[in-house]
Amino acid sequence: MPALSRFARPGPYALAAALSLSTLVAGCGASSDGAPTVTAATSTEVTLPVSAVTTTVLDAGAEPRSVVRVTPEAGVRHDVVLTTRSEVFQQIGDDVRQDFSTPELTLPLSATVERAISDENPSTVVDITLGSADSPDATLRSALSDVEGSGAGLTVGPTGAISALRLEPAPDAANIARSAVEQAFYQAVYRIVSFPEEAIGVGAVWEIRQQVMSAGITLDQVGTATLVEREDQRMTVDVKVEQTPRESTWVLPNGQGRLDIEQYTMAGEGTMTIDTSLPLPVDGELTVQGDQSYVEPDGGTRLSQSQVDRVGWSTPEQ
Repeated sequence: MPALSRFARPGPYALAAALSLSTLVAGCGASSDGAPTVTAATSTEVTLPVSAVTTTVLDAGAEPRSVVRVTPEAGVRHDVVLTTRSEVFQQIGDDVRQDFSTPELTLPLSATVERAISDENPSTVVDITLGSADSPDATLRSALSDVEGSGAGLTVGPTGAISALRLEPAPDAANIARSAVEQAFYQAVYRIVSFPEEAIGVGAVWEIRQQVMSAGITLDQVGTATLVEREDQRMTVDVKVEQTPRESTWVLPNGQGRLDIEQYTMAGEGTMTIDTSLPLPVDGELTVQGDQSYVEPDGGTRLSQSQVDRVGWSTPEQ
């Protein structure tokens, strides 16, 4: 996989060669939103796959029902603001609890549909240009000045599921800014609502399943979506999300051993508004939070972490 800057989002990192938790640090783990662990920054555009989504209808909802398809036309432009924040607190054994949170980031996005779905093209291709990003954190805000004009892009299927993310940071952007932008996009793409293949009506309930990787832990992410309102092409969907690990151990990066997963909870809810004639959500917010604890296989030192992730979409005032 092509190299990118390391994420600012701290997840559990790694043990020293002797598996002493006293040397454990945060800052290199992949996010719980499926972002791969990466090692260095680059100004070259890269395309990263997003894990496949499957949907299952639990309740088709009220009549009238119809199949929902996200099919914006070529040339459509959509301005939207993406806002993200991660609060992460870690504690090693009885040590003092440490704050590894990442500041709130506000990203104005200008998206253009470069290629629409057709008989020849099974997906929508969206080009995105970043506007003037902002953060309440002074250090990050200063670094963000060179991010403006950076590029990104999405490949989106007719159900709204994203299959690929493209990133092209501005050449002069500092690593801290690149990392923050990358984290924001990863949080966003793994919180997108996708629709089922079947016809649905108001009140419909469906599951959205996706596999997510987090620093060596494979997670099953299950979203339960409810269509609460439908007005022409605009859909308002309530979403509940839960992540559970598929294994009982966490394989540490760089061959540094493994930890037993003692506890892992990550769940949340929110509401998203999607206009199927536009490439990105127009409004909404989703908060996912939980607690995790890991312990050495011999029952030694414990690593505890609490985490809150927030993703928001809004339409800028004209």
